[in-house]
Amino acid sequence: MMDKDNVLLVEQKGAITHLTLNRPDKRNALNDDLVAALDRFFANVPSATRAIVISGAGGHFSSGLDLSQHVAREPLEVMAHSRNWHRAVAQIAHSPVPVIAAMSGAVMGGGLEVAATCHVRVAEESVRFQMPEGLRGIFVGGGGSVRISRLIGPDRLTEMMLTGRTYSGAEGERLGLAHHVVSEGQALARAFELAERIARNSPTINGFIIQAIAQIGTMSPEAGLYAESLTAALSQTGPDAEEGLRAFLEKRPPNFG
Repeated sequence: MMDKDNVLLVEQKGAITHLTLNRPDKRNALNDDLVAALDRFFANVPSATRAIVISGAGGHFSSGLDLSQHVAREPLEVMAHSRNWHRAVAQIAHSPVPVIAAMSGAVMGGGLEVAATCHVRVAEESVRFQMPEGLRGIFVGGGGSVRISRLIGPDRLTEMMLTGRTYSGAEGERLGLAHHVVSEGQALARAFELAERIARNSPTINGFIIQAIAQIGTMSPEAGLYAESLTAALSQTGPDAEEGLRAFLEKRPPNFG
């Protein structure tokens, strides 16, 4: 399937949905149509989907925000656009279905902001991580000051934005921008391998892992421990827990349906 504007390709492969950012002539720069297409998809994820892989067409994940749309906006228009972006990409971060980013080429600016919302990130060695907004006279507006700084720390993000420094895939893994590093051309295959593994988990537990850990990370330690106990109680009293424990005792892989 294609989004109506062809900027987002959607392909179902069994329990995995593959999303391809499809503006290769612009290195998949994120324009309003592409953000809206992502918003529409994550607002109504197919019920059969157990994992989602996001990649970019033409050798690049995304070179960032399409600045051609932002040269003549007033301050309140910029703020409204940023808040809409926050709402749209939050659907990726809060998706109950795990999202795996397959990153190649440019992963810059807004592209890195989108990647930072994904729950598992695979980078090729030749990836170029960069936050060049400071060099262009603008500030981040897609959530990077929160999400990327949580991954690498405010100090590191400050330096990236002040200097326009670029990190490779291996450097990005060391910092926390990626979880896995693979050789050039292998990110998508590795992302699907991980997606297939994740898709075999209990969908309920996958949702708990994504939602609960993110919320617990913002709580005080005691509140977090209480939320953990509540989540554990919910998870261990349902049919998936019964199947998981039965499969363990019977020495077979679980079948969560």
